[in-house]
This record gives sequence, structure tokens and C-alpha cells, in this order.
Amino acid sequence: MSDKHKGDQPTGTVNEGRRRFLAGSAAVGAASMAGAAGVAGVGALTRSQPVQAQGNGGSAAHIQVAPGELDEYYGFWSGGHSGEVRVYGVPSMREIMRIPVFNHCSASGWGMTDESKRIMGDSHRFTNGDAHHPHVSYTDGSHDGRYLFINDKANTRVARIRLDVFKTDAMVTVPNVQAIHGLRLQKAPRTGYVFANGEYMIPQPNDGRDINDPSKYYTLWNAIDADTMEVKWQVMVDGNLDNMDADYTGKYCAATCYNSEGAVDLAGKMRADRDWVTVFSIERIEAAVANGDFMTIGDSEVPVVDGRKSSDLNVTRYVPVPKNPHGLNTSTDGKYFIAAGKLSPTVTMIEIARLDDLFDGNLDDERDVVAAEPEIGLGPLHTTFDGRGNAYTTVFIDSQVVKWNMEDAVRHYNGEDVEYIRQKIDVHYQPGHNHATLSESKDADGKYLFSLNKFSKDRFLPVGPLHPENDQMIDISGDEMVLLHDTPTFAEPHDAVIIRRDQIQTKQVWERDDPYFAETIRRAEEDGVNVDTDNTIIRDGNKLRVYMTSVAPNFGVTEIPAKVGDEITVTITNLDRIEDLSHGFCVVDHGVSMEISPQQTASITFTADKPGVFWYYCNWFCHALHMEMVGRLLVEPA
Repeated sequence: MSDKHKGDQPTGTVNEGRRRFLAGSAAVGAASMAGAAGVAGVGALTRSQPVQAQGNGGSAAHIQVAPGELDEYYGFWSGGHSGEVRVYGVPSMREIMRIPVFNHCSASGWGMTDESKRIMGDSHRFTNGDAHHPHVSYTDGSHDGRYLFINDKANTRVARIRLDVFKTDAMVTVPNVQAIHGLRLQKAPRTGYVFANGEYMIPQPNDGRDINDPSKYYTLWNAIDADTMEVKWQVMVDGNLDNMDADYTGKYCAATCYNSEGAVDLAGKMRADRDWVTVFSIERIEAAVANGDFMTIGDSEVPVVDGRKSSDLNVTRYVPVPKNPHGLNTSTDGKYFIAAGKLSPTVTMIEIARLDDLFDGNLDDERDVVAAEPEIGLGPLHTTFDGRGNAYTTVFIDSQVVKWNMEDAVRHYNGEDVEYIRQKIDVHYQPGHNHATLSESKDADGKYLFSLNKFSKDRFLPVGPLHPENDQMIDISGDEMVLLHDTPTFAEPHDAVIIRRDQIQTKQVWERDDPYFAETIRRAEEDGVNVDTDNTIIRDGNKLRVYMTSVAPNFGVTEIPAKVGDEITVTITNLDRIEDLSHGFCVVDHGVSMEISPQQTASITFTADKPGVFWYYCNWFCHALHMEMVGRLLVEPA
């Protein structure tokens, strides 16, 4: 059948076609890895057959949220290449907000306002981002709803979002590394650290001296202070860091590493039979920093601890696993780090309770911490949990989510004849990350699971060559998984986190002493201006500082006289106190736009680059006379 007609095929036909197509290139690698991992061949993976979607009959199967009713959960989705975070209500899957982070946003003015430029720092010059892994802060293993953190792989940044206002409030560019990929948070006793993987190996320092000598390429594992957003320390490692997670005690983190070969080409990165999971001892790293056992790299003053295999500092351990592993997730019971094999049909369960003995030298081999290595399917990538002892792993080549029981997998590994796979369900198609409700906390409730699929193919109306991706919601509340909903998404979202709505307490109106715009108010005070009351213009050479209030439907200043070449900073304080009464400020033909929420102060700076009359207007609907809420920028020739 030709490509132009494949959308007319039954879903099962297309799914099987995609599986055969991708399996043709991957099965050989998977089969060879099975031998290296000490597991059975690929044929054994068909022992549990996919189950067609049938209703569970439980409350979780009813996902309709009536008009006016509220969802049970907040879901935070990475916006992928858009650089933003998208907020959904779960289970309705209504998109309720987009939070600009690493991108520029003409609606809110993010990337254009003075406040956002201060937060983004020098990196505001980048208009792109690649937002990967959103995670919500913790207290004692439960989400506390204070912050959400997310990484930018494209430009090596980590950002923090305040969940009381759903605004990005801090951002850091991590030195000495390229491409922040895996990111997770310290879970206990609270989120004091944000842990971030530097993925790509580069010369250290990367100043041009060793660009053609890959033997001097390394990457670093990074700890960022969650409160100050400063990089506290880094650990130099062997291999490329991929995904990671932290335990529930605050003692250990673990990251999958591929490219143990240190190669710079595809074939070279697949030569070795095994790669590894790198385990980090937080206490030992902190002790090394305190004792001065660190170096610095280039112009950076961040302490760098040597965690390479050749180091004698004993801050890391390298646990061999099948080559090119990908996802790493901590089971919600706190027992296991689970690494997905990707090129092997297995996942590796590392028992966290054995790590003390590993670091103390009481084990004969690093592999002694492996509790089980169950076969899951072709191309396992990521694992999530239901809080009832079951794990759910996406398998990319098979286009399935596999439900399996962790303790049964351990029993099978120890020689018992027990079936650990509970069910396999088809998804559409090629799943990457998956996430179940509350599954990154000790409170996992096992209601809904989302499979974030890389291809949608025939699932939605055609929109040209670039297809949306497909996030599929699955009911996991009963004995069988049941497919509930397809949600099209844009720009390859990578990960998600879902928490209860009561775990977040939001503000509906800004507080006037909020630190978000405190620096803007300090600047006004230096000009002798009270932003709550004054409407005035200050000229300082070729700089104009315009201060105005806004109360629907009026701007406090309706004429701004300027000359060509003037740098104009407009600061607006929205004096309205009514919930959801935001104002906007948009200057026609100048690329200037920002939003000002109730009781917020915001500012934006631009250049008057041509003479004439240019209207500015409120571009957020605020009043019956909203259209009349305007002013004029009057620009004379220089």
C-alpha cells in the first residue's frame, strides 16, 4: 500500500507495519545484546500478548470533567523544542497554561521584558530551547508544590519555575559542560539540590587546545543549589551521562552512561559489550569538596571532584549494564534504581540497600548490587510505577507499555519459575518517556499513566509533513491497562510530572512586595518615582524612562514624546486588584509586547528607531472599553 493511503489502514495494521520496519534495524542489535546481558533471545519476548482496551469499570475509567468542574491533578509537560512547559488538567487533558522558560513569548513578553532578561541572564539572546525533564520539588519524598525545575539540552541551562505564580523565576547556565540532559531532584529530606547530567564529552577546559584529542574529553555531573540556583559542585566522569534519578534517603543518585568507549562517532559508541550505571555518593562528594579534594576548570570557580573510574576518591561506582542504556528511574518504594537497556531487551534493577556495601568495599563485584535483570521487550526506554509493586516500561521498537511486577522479577532472577510480566498494551507509536500519577514520589496512587509517543502517524487529522506527537492516557487502576485518550502534542515533548491539585497553592493577585519585580521597583525609587502612584517620564540623555500605572481602561501616560535613537524603558504597574484582570502593553511596529497581571509591576526596554506616530495599546482584554485603552509614541527625527 502506498504511503498516501496508509492513513486508511486499520490501526493494528499500521502498528504492526511500523514495528516490522523499525525492528528490522534494531532486532539484530537487541539480539546480540541479549547474549551480552546473559538473557534469553528476542523470541521469548512474545510470551505475554497485547491486551485490547476494555473498560476497567472503575472510577479512573471516567475521564470526563464537566464544564465548571476542576481536574484532580496538575500535569506538567515539557514543551520539547518549543522551550516551554505546558500545563494540563488531568484527567481532562485540557491545556490550561503555557509557561515560557527557554523560549521567547510574545503573549507574556518573556524574553523581552527587563525582568525576564535579568532572570535569563546572558542566555536571553538565545531564542530557542530544548526543554526535557520537568520535576516538582520535594519535602520528605512528597511533592511540596513550591517549584518546578526543568533543563534545556540545547543551551546547557537549568531553570526554576515558581508554582505559586507559574512563572520562571531563576535560570543558570552550567559551566564546563555541554547539553544538560537528565535532571532530577533531591527527594529527602527536601530538595536542596537539583542534580543535572552533562551529556556530551568535551575537552576540559574547552578552550580550543584539545579539540582533536578525544582522550581528553570528559563530561560532568552537576549539583545546583535549589534555593540560590548556583552550581555548588561538579563530578567528572567517564562516558556520556544520559538519564538519572535520586533515592529517597538523600544518600545516592545514579545515572545511565553510554559511550564508555569515549568515541565521537556512532560506530565507536557501540563497540563495547557493556556500558554502565554510574552511582554517586552525595556524602562522599560533599566531604571531598569540604576537604579541598577538587580542581577547577578554566575560568569557572565551581569545585570539580574527580569521579572517573581511575580516581581514588571513592565518590562514584560504575555498575556494568547492557550497552547504551537510557532511562533510569527510582521505584517509589525506594528499593531500586531501574535502568532501561535500550539496545538490550532488559532492564537492570539495582538494589539501593546494597550500595553502602559497594562503596565500603564489601562486595566482590559491582554487579553484586544487581537484584534482577528482567526481559521486557524490544527497546526499553523508561519506567514508571503504580505504588502497588508494579513497574511500567515503555518499549520503543515494540510500541508497547509493559506492566511487570518488581518482586516477581527478583524471584525469577533468583531461579524461581514465576511470571513477572502482567500485561503488554499497544501504544501509537514508539513511546519514549512515560509517567503515572504521583509516580515520582512516595505517594504514587496508580490511577493514570501517560505514554509519551514519538510518532502519531494515523491518529489525528493530517497537517502536512510534520506530524504531532501523541501522548496517550492509560487507566492503570485495575488489573488490566486500558487506553483512554489520545492527546496530540507539538515539538516532541520529552517528559511529564503529575501531582495532586491540592499540592499547589497559587496566588490570584501579585503581592506588591514580591521579589519577582523588586529590582524594577528599586530602579524606580532611585529615580524618585513611586510606581504605585506616579505617572511620569524621565529623560537621561538619549534614555527615556517612562513610569505609568494602568487601571482598566486607562494607561496613566497616553503620550510618550521621543526622538529617533532614544532607548525607552516603559514601566507599568497594574493597579487593578480583580482576579484575572491582566493588562498588556504593545507598541505597534516595534516588536514590543508584555503582559502585566493584577498588582504586578513590569518593564520593557526598546529603541525608537524611526520617526512618526506609533500607537501603543492594551493587548490583553480587560474592559468593555478595552479597544480604547491606547496611547501614542511620538517620535521626532533625531
